Amino acid sequence: MPTLSKALIVALGLSLTACVTAPRPSEHRAPAPARAVDLERFYTGRWLEIARLPLRITDGCVAGATNYTVVGATRVNVRDTCQSGTPQGPEKSLSARADILDPGFNAKLRVRYLSGLVTWDYWILDHAEDYSWYISADPTFDKLWIFTREVPDEAERRALVARAEALGYDVTRLEFPAF
Repeated sequence: MPTLSKALIVALGLSLTACVTAPRPSEHRAPAPARAVDLERFYTGRWLEIARLPLRITDGCVAGATNYTVVGATRVNVRDTCQSGTPQGPEKSLSARADILDPGFNAKLRVRYLSGLVTWDYWILDHAEDYSWYISADPTFDKLWIFTREVPDEAERRALVARAEALGYDVTRLEFPAF
């Protein structure tokens, strides 16, 4: 039994050291957000994840979505969901608290998952005037997502991918999960 306890402690320690934390400002390499975000229009309702750069955490996830709820002038609740394997598969979800890092501009979030054990910064790099799409990334230039309010047609999807490429991202690595 003591060996099992030691193994569990080591595994827990390794998993905690693998937690992602927000990058230091010196690590910011992503482009700056293009324009301000209207708090109520943007951080309300459901957004569909139509493209992303690969991440271990999203392996097997399709039909991804993020649901935002405004809690205050600098706080948003986030609920990320996806279906496992197929659009009809079981739902996976993760809820978080997000703090707006640039109040008034509202394009930079620090999201704390798992009671703060995992913290990621997200920047809204660009969005449609009518809030029908947005492109989000982490400030280190390693992660990228494209979200829309509705499933886009092929021409819209190509235009959004071209916009991500214009921002400097390697779009050849994008995944397009099924809906």
